[in-house]
Amino acid sequence: MGHVKQDSMPVIHELAQFDRRSGNLLERLVFNHRPLFMLLMTLATLVFGYMATTRLALAPSFEKMIPQSQPYIKNFLENRSSLRGLGNSVRVVVENTQGDIFDPDYLGVLKQVNDELFLTEGVDRAWMKSLWSPAVRWTEVTEEGFQGGPVMPDAYQGKPADIEQLRQNINRAGIVGSLVASDFKSTMLIVPLLDKASATGKPLNYHEFSQRIEQLRSTIEFDGHPHQVGEEGTGKYKIRVIGFAKLVGDLIDGLIQVIMFFALAVVTSLLIIFLYTRCVRSTLLVVGCSLIAVIWQLGIVAWLGYAIDPYSVLVPFLIFAIGVSHAAQKMNGIMQDIARGTHRQIAARYTFRRLFLAGVTALLADAVGFAVLMLIDIPVIQDLAITASIGVAVLIFTSLLLMPVALSYVGVGRKAAERALRMENNAAAHKGFGRLWDLLDRCTERKWATLVVALGLAMGIGGYLMSLNLKVGDLDSGAPELRADSRYNKDNGYITSHYALSSDLFAVMIKTAPEGCLDYKTLILADRLGWELQQHPGVQATTSLVNAVRQITAGTYEGNPKLASIQRNQNVLNYAAQQASVNSPELFNTDCSLMPVIAYLKDHKAETLSGVVAIAEQFARDNSTADRQFLLAAGSAGIEAATNLVVHEANRTMLLYVYLAVTVFCLITFRSWRATVVALVPLMLTSVLCEALMVFMGIGVKVATLPVIALGVGIGVDYALYLLSVQLHYQRQGLSLVESYRNAVAFTGRVVGLVGITLAAGVVGWAWSPIKFQADMGILLTFMFLWNMLGALIGVPALSYFLLRDPKQVVAKTKAEAPHTNGEHSAPQESVVAKPLSADAR
Repeated sequence: MGHVKQDSMPVIHELAQFDRRSGNLLERLVFNHRPLFMLLMTLATLVFGYMATTRLALAPSFEKMIPQSQPYIKNFLENRSSLRGLGNSVRVVVENTQGDIFDPDYLGVLKQVNDELFLTEGVDRAWMKSLWSPAVRWTEVTEEGFQGGPVMPDAYQGKPADIEQLRQNINRAGIVGSLVASDFKSTMLIVPLLDKASATGKPLNYHEFSQRIEQLRSTIEFDGHPHQVGEEGTGKYKIRVIGFAKLVGDLIDGLIQVIMFFALAVVTSLLIIFLYTRCVRSTLLVVGCSLIAVIWQLGIVAWLGYAIDPYSVLVPFLIFAIGVSHAAQKMNGIMQDIARGTHRQIAARYTFRRLFLAGVTALLADAVGFAVLMLIDIPVIQDLAITASIGVAVLIFTSLLLMPVALSYVGVGRKAAERALRMENNAAAHKGFGRLWDLLDRCTERKWATLVVALGLAMGIGGYLMSLNLKVGDLDSGAPELRADSRYNKDNGYITSHYALSSDLFAVMIKTAPEGCLDYKTLILADRLGWELQQHPGVQATTSLVNAVRQITAGTYEGNPKLASIQRNQNVLNYAAQQASVNSPELFNTDCSLMPVIAYLKDHKAETLSGVVAIAEQFARDNSTADRQFLLAAGSAGIEAATNLVVHEANRTMLLYVYLAVTVFCLITFRSWRATVVALVPLMLTSVLCEALMVFMGIGVKVATLPVIALGVGIGVDYALYLLSVQLHYQRQGLSLVESYRNAVAFTGRVVGLVGITLAAGVVGWAWSPIKFQADMGILLTFMFLWNMLGALIGVPALSYFLLRDPKQVVAKTKAEAPHTNGEHSAPQESVVAKPLSADAR
């Protein structure tokens, strides 16, 4: 075979003879006006790039993390103003590592921390609690009646007498285990947060709040010297912080490394694609067009007023990955045509005609995979769905249009084109890994096809049985979004081990008419609810107005334990509530029409939450009336339980809609139910195995991992669409299954393998991210990219043997595959793979 020169006279003559009026309207519009198209694309890239750099911001929100139309959350939001400290809050612990809390220096540091937090923007100051808060009070009964006051003495000056008075007040207040550690080495500040900053009215900036905490930590632990986020001080005092705001702040700090991972993905893609093509210009175009798609996506997101949060920040990775997949297919098709002597502009148009429909169908399947996430009633996932759908729409312009047009200008390197043609036509020269491509043909034989199908069936059954153990929610204590050895989870571990009551609060709201929470029947039912919740092994303790009423009633009668009960006398109940409003105002609202029964949970694991929810729901069904309603749920654990319920309901529904949409797209593309089955079965196997992998790795289905399975289906179908489209084309031309599949592998199958490895290599780096949910997503996506690739290359031919072997089983040609009349060489060139032509013939 002679060498082909792209600038030879026959090729130029071919371009002159080419009918520019051929092709569909979109092709003529783009390729017949290439300079204008490239100018518009350049201007759009500049505009969207400017918007992305000037308007885009990280803006996580507490409310966006919760399913706002879920009944539990609706109950919480409707009564939020009456629930003090049961919403978004942080807990700050100040520890004395060289003594106890009865140290004047420690108490001075605690006051400094208290004052700094009290003045921090976004803090709900009225309900903040610490030893220095006037609202934290002690009460005792004497022969003269009730006495009480703030735990911190009014005239405190740090003298030994003041310290002794403080010690007594702490014991009388009963706050050991809640605000004071059981070993008296630390105390806690409970800091409720507002949704919006009171001064500006803007949503609370969690990153700024977290940085303020870190500045405070630096002042106390490091004497004001800067430190790395997550670093633990070695001084006398330590600050430990947990809560949604601090968690989000740590996530944002960890996202700085996301840029490094994105750069790693780009470099990896460049390297792998270059090793395959050995062509610098085409490699740069594949990666460049994918990066342009990311720029467009970020710019449009910023233009529409959306913000990036720790969950949707991963979307640019996915858009880049999908862009590389489609651009590589276009590059491969153009390279092969140029290698046969076709002019680069004509080669670009032929490749556009061959692969545009498959590309659009695949992108629509991707878009559906993202769009169905809108069904999940969690705003942060809905935002992810919107931003990702925008990115997929952008890929139609960048990967399907810009890529072939750009290649029509620059072409590919001559040596790279000749090498690609040699790889296709000289199978005998395959060595090493190259022999694997030849082995794929055997999957179209009865023996190997039966083995592949049987093995896949066995893996599917085993994976399904294992996936039955998949849990919804967190499977570990602490913050599963971060590593177990992160500073946040270390702080959480310290607080859990040193305080009797955890920060995982589950509250059932009892709603009545005004003054109804003082009704004897209401208090009795609240007491019963608290007792039933305490029977669950995951509940540490419960508290409600009932506890205060009992204590105050007994105290009124000289501490008589016989009277530590709920009295039927309404005057006694009214007096107890009056006293409780002074010492425990968070136990009921102003008009006593709402009171919570609060359960302190050992953890927020999925099993703990589901068990507590079952008890509370059953009690609510049995005891709610028109005058007295038991509403679930408030508190951090209550909100997480509601989120788990939404995720559980959406998990199967989401997959059903994804597969339904992909099925419709495959039927439209292939016009064959048999081909649709061939394309879908490998996807379904991958989904089942992915869920089994989640069980094996101890990953639960939650907000962070729920999108992965849907995305894997949407992105994974790309492989089958490209490979099966080419195979069916040849079968419809009369070739056997073996020959058709061999040609499909030669034309697009190698690129399927290339793309699968490239995508997997691009996201596998996430496994080392400090953000655990990002690491989990990286592992799961790597698995799905590789298994979808293997499913297409191995599963498609094996299933085709049983479903598409007989020519009668293959649908007749579509109009798009009918011969065209575009000149002497147009018909063979417009076929999926034209026959090689020598330089002399051209």
